[in-house]
Amino acid sequence: MTQTLPSPYPPLSGLYAVTPDEPDTDKLMDSVRAALIGGCRWIQYRHKRADAPLRQQQAEALNDLCHAHGAALVINDDVRLAQAVGAAGVHLGKNDITPVSACKILADTAVIGISCYQDFSRAAHFARIFQSEPDTGHAVYLAFGAAYPSSTKPEAALASPEIFRRACQLSLPICAIGGITLENAQPLIQMGVTMLAVIHDIFSRPAAAITARVAAYQQLFEEFSHA
Repeated sequence: MTQTLPSPYPPLSGLYAVTPDEPDTDKLMDSVRAALIGGCRWIQYRHKRADAPLRQQQAEALNDLCHAHGAALVINDDVRLAQAVGAAGVHLGKNDITPVSACKILADTAVIGISCYQDFSRAAHFARIFQSEPDTGHAVYLAFGAAYPSSTKPEAALASPEIFRRACQLSLPICAIGGITLENAQPLIQMGVTMLAVIHDIFSRPAAAITARVAAYQQLFEEFSHA
């Protein structure tokens, strides 16, 4: 399912472009701009190798760029950085601050992404928590993966199609990540997955080719999404 968010956030659906570890801020901006022109409305800033000043600089620049295109920025792992730059929200793994704690730090309208890996019980747990607190204003999505073998995390275990089918019965938007390409994305969308988090298949391309690739993903959602 998608989730209606407060203005100016777009719905939690469609392609979710996750940035690579790119030290060249100008190159990063060019690539993300191309993705936004192609129709992507959710960007996740993920840079595991950057120092704090570079992360701050890139996050601020990306947040401004997203706002200019009617899109939204989510910060990977770092709640304080998300708060500092005014990002739409944060994406959290199992070793990060808890989603409930993140909600206490970020604005009531913040988006909280939760990595569930291959663990349906983790997803069901957080679904129950956030369904029982409907008045917080926070929008939550649950992420599962790896959907397919991933070049970004080659050691990651695969989430089975059954996990995705069960997850899509929960009342929160479901995001798939890991090894997703334009060629293998359709079955996930047809299962009911509402967001596809993609790194390599988007950002391994020159900026001039990114826009068309992103537009093709968005077309898949228009053709095959349940929403």
